[in-house]
Amino acid sequence: MLRGAFLLLALVASTSGSAADPLPGAPPMPDSVRTAITARLAKRPPGSQPRTRHLDGNGHPLYTNRLILESSPYLLQHAHNPVDWHPWGPEAFAEAQRLGRPVFLSVGYSTCHWCHVMERESFEDLEVARVLNELYVPIKVDREERPDVDASYMAAVQLMTREPGGWPMTVWLTPDGHPFDGATYLPPRDGDRGVSKGLLTRLRRAREIWDRNRDRVEESGADIAQRVRRALASAGDDTAVAGDLPGTDRTDRVVALYRGRFDESFGGLLPAPKFPGQLSIRLLLRHALRSGDERSQDIALVTLEAMAAGGLRDQLGGGFHRYATDRRWRVPHFEKMLYDNARLAIAYVEAARATGRTDLAEVAVDTLRYLDREMSAPGGGFYSATDADSPAPDGEPEEGRFFTWTADEVSDRLAPADASLVAAAFGLDDEAELDGRHVLYRERSVADLAQRLDRPEAEVRSRLGSAREALREARARRPPPALDDKVLTSWNALAVSAYARAGLALGNPELVDRAAAGARFLLSHLRDENGGLLRVWRSGAGSQPAFLEDHAFLEAALLDLFEATAESLWIREAVAEQAALDLRFAAPGGGYYRTPEDGEVVLARERPFIDDALPSGNAVALQNLLRLEALTTDDAYRRRAEALLRAAAPLLDRSPIVSPELLVAVEMREADPREIVLVAPSDRGELEPLLAVVRERYLPHAVLVAGTEKQLAGSAQLAPILDGKVARGGRATAYVCRRGVCRLPVTDPAAFAEQLDGRAAGGTTTGN
Repeated sequence: MLRGAFLLLALVASTSGSAADPLPGAPPMPDSVRTAITARLAKRPPGSQPRTRHLDGNGHPLYTNRLILESSPYLLQHAHNPVDWHPWGPEAFAEAQRLGRPVFLSVGYSTCHWCHVMERESFEDLEVARVLNELYVPIKVDREERPDVDASYMAAVQLMTREPGGWPMTVWLTPDGHPFDGATYLPPRDGDRGVSKGLLTRLRRAREIWDRNRDRVEESGADIAQRVRRALASAGDDTAVAGDLPGTDRTDRVVALYRGRFDESFGGLLPAPKFPGQLSIRLLLRHALRSGDERSQDIALVTLEAMAAGGLRDQLGGGFHRYATDRRWRVPHFEKMLYDNARLAIAYVEAARATGRTDLAEVAVDTLRYLDREMSAPGGGFYSATDADSPAPDGEPEEGRFFTWTADEVSDRLAPADASLVAAAFGLDDEAELDGRHVLYRERSVADLAQRLDRPEAEVRSRLGSAREALREARARRPPPALDDKVLTSWNALAVSAYARAGLALGNPELVDRAAAGARFLLSHLRDENGGLLRVWRSGAGSQPAFLEDHAFLEAALLDLFEATAESLWIREAVAEQAALDLRFAAPGGGYYRTPEDGEVVLARERPFIDDALPSGNAVALQNLLRLEALTTDDAYRRRAEALLRAAAPLLDRSPIVSPELLVAVEMREADPREIVLVAPSDRGELEPLLAVVRERYLPHAVLVAGTEKQLAGSAQLAPILDGKVARGGRATAYVCRRGVCRLPVTDPAAFAEQLDGRAAGGTTTGN
């Protein structure tokens, strides 16, 4: 595959065998660091292209900094900047203390378009580099590897600027790590891009203020740090009393807010730009189920349909881009993130279950096929993201170049009739969106095209499918966007969940098998020497102790796999992940900190309840606790869940819209979920008639386990609801229970359907 040649490792690699020229204005590097840099450069593959414009006559980089010794693709992108970058760590802050300098902190991620812009404009600029190197200790952080660093200083930037913040994030720190100034993207000079004060001016003025009144700056930084500590550490309430558990009225408030901002014409929330996660599809579907209000489901479906038809979705290769810049979801920001695609696959699966619509299921499967084809790491893991930018014919990076088309490019690759069909189907007859280039979106359905052409739908669908494949193959020969090839535990766990849920819901065992491969990769590769969970894996090695979201998301994925397979491995590992959270992450007043008790504390130990691009770790932990209580009948899980919910109650009272995944858990708790156990004598295939009954219904709050008698017996010790569940009369049998109290077991699918629909008149039995 061509993509392999464009891995970010290759973009930063060099064939130079020395540490190159001194960095302009930088203090001398220790001999040990220079030796390590020289050794690392000597190992680079021949012919690798360094990511810098500063090259000698042989094409070798003139400058190399400490980031060449790191494994993060984002840090490696900056390894040949003339800036004296340090990775995050005590050594950098010790250097700042030794030199009496402030710290310049820059936080971003490898597929961030404006991070690339700031790198090219500022961090490759020799004047900017000299000022940074002479006046500061510069530190680079990959926010995806260190979400704790990112969250702490993003809170500080938001406090200082009173703006939402974003990336790249730029923060001025004291040598103690206290923030005293901040911004996001900054152009290098005054007036650039309409900004009155560019980076150079901000750098010089901040240093002047530091030199004139260091004590006051340090006092101000300490005050901001204290405010951040209060904001992050007290996101919940440690003093909430028994009985004030949030209820589903919070969901009603959020749905009302969604309705007030809903784009009636094109779905999603106004105004643009539109992010898929701004509107919680899962919460809307649960609200519709509980309330019977079809309007909630309609909002979800209109949004899903618009996203699937728009340019937000890659109409040739599958998968979704990061967000849309316009109301109609047509012009995306072209980066693709693993977590977005995993979460959207789950949303489309749930909507398919709620409506019975196969077209929504097809979008989910198409998205998972894209992940398997283009984002799979050897051994079963998943890569993190692909860039928004890709090389144009002149070699310069251009956003979206890989994904966009001219009408002539389409005509050159297809027969005239097929080119006309594609133009009509994907909007090429309209005005081009990006400098003469088209973003493909579904302008017309297959039914509309068939009517226009007066041809059978099956014929049009087949021709369109063949044309799409021809264009996808042609596109694959273009220089692709760079791939961020690190494997992150939490993001991979979301993908595992997506495959497991889709496989079970759609009756596709291949998807379940792919989920199992992903989980085994995490359990075997993302471990330290003591068996502790790690966050990052790249190039054969794991690093960085796991955070709350890594443990919680992995636990959720393991529970999803257990429901799909009934294999004891998955429930055993899920219980172990929960034990690790309870031992090392638990907050005294309920819920969990992002970092473990023995981990580094950056300004504060955050207790996250607010969703952003990902669900909060506490929201997923709450859902896990409710599921574990149902599976194990252990009341300790219920008590922890209620303590977490009480801690989150003040936030859900003030602003429930910021925590929709917490409300998904509230909906589950209030629904008093059923436990459904399906058991076959020896062959899982015998369960299909009973599973078909489940698949015909939307049961988001149920805990379902389906397996053979042997599988259930092997898991019953950890999941007591399985104890005694046997196949009656040698036939596949269904048990429908609430809190361990079960209806009479049934083998007839029709009788099972009556029990699920609440129409059965049979008695109950306790336990089994």
